[in-house]
Amino acid sequence: MADEKIREIAKLEAPFGREITCQEVVHESGLRMMRVRIREGSRFTILDIDPPTAAEWSQIMDKWSTQVKSDVAGT
Repeated sequence: MADEKIREIAKLEAPFGREITCQEVVHESGLRMMRVRIREGSRFTILDIDPPTAAEWSQIMDKWSTQVKSDVAGT
């Protein structure tokens, strides 16, 4: 959309040929969101999330990945 400013934050290669792109989207109103684009082959899933949701999601992923690393190291 013409009324959005988009800046790429990160692009990750994920397993099984998937790609995750994170972008900051600033709307004309000043509203800032993080756009998460997940590519699976020719299919895309796009989520626009607000800062509190991004913070909560990052904590959930961090907790999970830390636990998995700990489980693997203990095996």
